[in-house]
Amino acid sequence: MDNMNKRARKHTSILSYWTLRYLLIISIGLLLTALFTFWWIQQEAMNNRMQTTGLLAQEIADRSVGTDGKLAINPSLDKLVEDRKRFFKVTTEMCVIITGPAGELLYSSPPMTGEEMRYKLNDSLTDSRTPEYKAAAAQIRGDQATLGQVLVMQSKRSLRHIPQEEITFFSIIIVFLIILSWLTIYLLSIKLAKPVQRVAAAAAQISSGQYNIVLETGAKEREIHELLVSFQEMAAKLQQFEQSRAIMLAGVSHELKTPVTSIKGLLHAVREGVVEGEEAGEFLDIALLETGRLQHMVADLLDYNALTAGMVAVRHDKLEAAPLLEEILYQWKLTQSEDVCEPILHLPEAHLLLRGDPLRIQQIIVNLLNNSVQAKAPDRRLQLKLTLTATPQGMAEIIVSDNGPGIHPDNRERIFEAFFRSSGKQSVLRGLGLGLTFSRLLAEAMGGTLELGSTPQQGCSFVLRLPLVV
Repeated sequence: MDNMNKRARKHTSILSYWTLRYLLIISIGLLLTALFTFWWIQQEAMNNRMQTTGLLAQEIADRSVGTDGKLAINPSLDKLVEDRKRFFKVTTEMCVIITGPAGELLYSSPPMTGEEMRYKLNDSLTDSRTPEYKAAAAQIRGDQATLGQVLVMQSKRSLRHIPQEEITFFSIIIVFLIILSWLTIYLLSIKLAKPVQRVAAAAAQISSGQYNIVLETGAKEREIHELLVSFQEMAAKLQQFEQSRAIMLAGVSHELKTPVTSIKGLLHAVREGVVEGEEAGEFLDIALLETGRLQHMVADLLDYNALTAGMVAVRHDKLEAAPLLEEILYQWKLTQSEDVCEPILHLPEAHLLLRGDPLRIQQIIVNLLNNSVQAKAPDRRLQLKLTLTATPQGMAEIIVSDNGPGIHPDNRERIFEAFFRSSGKQSVLRGLGLGLTFSRLLAEAMGGTLELGSTPQQGCSFVLRLPLVV
């Protein structure tokens, strides 16, 4: 019980498995994308703000030249700087410095001394001394010479600053994308999980012996529809096979039980002295005949099981077709009564070499001939005909036909099923109904086929095809 609980805990549903993993993957992916995008936005914001700072420095430099072409600090410069800060949405972390031709401090906002200025700027007075600040410089040019320099310095933190509203909006978009992605995979997982759950439940019913499965096969997706339809067809086949197996088992049991019961009754009558003399000998002869039939049925069953399991070796020899068929017919006719006419053999003029096992070919043809004898019409002698031809597909075609009552149209589709016997044969002979099934398996093992031929006006025909030697 503990092992079962452990195995159950190790497994989870498709819905939980895929949605949780997809949510984790999409969350990590979007967060990494958001971090990269946030970094990129900061860099772009800093570059754009530095361009704005450079424009501000150039404007202050232009306004610091008087009408006479000399350097002149505008009295309204403080107001100009504040106005431009508000216009460009520049933070208060800004320092404006104006120096003269010799680097002397002429103006600063906020106010500072010359020593403080040199502490903040590098030796060339062109940039910030510390890496936390960046400066934009603009030359103050007169008519003929450089009159001084304007530096506008800002901290990198303020340059990279992104308003809280934008961060909130960007975060909302990321969360929305994560939820939307999770919802999409969740709905898709539900769509995929439902048919799989139905198939799993149906499989559990089949494993418990319930084959009457009904699945909703109206799915729009082609693959899911094919899965459901195929599984339902498989369940129907399994139900049919199970019913056939039960019928076959009952039929085999009955067919084997009948001769055993008959043999037991006959031997008991002889042993108890119910019959004596010649009659007792007749009873023993009948018992031997029933024993032979029982042995034949058991042999058929064993051969069928061995062949279906691949345990019967089949040879692939080069055989002369015409002499082989002549010998098979000759040996078979010696065991037949006068009710069977001499078989007619039609052979081609060309010399044919086929590939196969002579013993297995004999088994197939003798079985077909015996079937014709068992199903012959009672009011006329049986006439059998064998025809050998070569097909354009490189096969030797052997047609075995008779003038019997033929096969009922309802039985034509089932004639090669294992344990199937037509009603006419059941009335005259006991058997397991494995002859044609076994013969077809032998033909396929040799690389050929065995089929029911076209319906003649009288009787029936079987077509055996075997490969020719190239």
